[in-house]
Amino acid sequence: MSLDEKFHDDMGDNHIASSDATPLRSDAFDRTDEEKIELIKKDVEHILNTLGLDLTDDSLKGTPNRVAKMFVKEIFGGLNPAKKPSSSTFDNKYKYNEMLVEKNIVVYSTCEHHLLPIVGRAHVAYISNGTVVGLSKMNRIVDFYAKRPQVQERLTIQIVNELKRVLNTEDVACVMDAKHLCVNSRGIKDIESSTVTAEFGGRFKEESVRKEFLDYIKLDTQF
Repeated sequence: MSLDEKFHDDMGDNHIASSDATPLRSDAFDRTDEEKIELIKKDVEHILNTLGLDLTDDSLKGTPNRVAKMFVKEIFGGLNPAKKPSSSTFDNKYKYNEMLVEKNIVVYSTCEHHLLPIVGRAHVAYISNGTVVGLSKMNRIVDFYAKRPQVQERLTIQIVNELKRVLNTEDVACVMDAKHLCVNSRGIKDIESSTVTAEFGGRFKEESVRKEFLDYIKLDTQF
């Protein structure tokens, strides 16, 4: 193994991200979803054939097409900017100026280093700066950024940055607790461990505000 290959293996095994932006090429959306599905289907066929599986078997015959559709339409659907949730907000007419917390948002994502699932919960909060967003919109934002090859730290940052943009406030926070199957089912095979990440903006950087948020979500981890 070359030094370059070892570096990238070590980077992936240690779940290190290269940036807080999803690494996309400039031509990422030149092909339609249907064109991508046809190309990925051939690649999945090649992988399964290489592994020695019999693709004439009724159980496996449709697997390449199913996997290709799943990649494009479902688990990596968040790569497509057309699927980004609309960013409509509403005036905070009832003058609620305290913290709003949406906790236990289910996260299904995919580790970009091994293409294995990341499964967990996100807890998101903000303090209104004059506008509010529908509760389900917070879930949709989490789901949109989760539906792409991810690193948990990046996912946490992307959720906070998007809510900052939508709400026009720095006072946004996200804590995520998730299991990585690349740790739980391969490598060290530690089925009990999970990863906790956090991103705090604006007033959430203040110890008292951060503690209030962590008390709401009943998380003992100190940041």
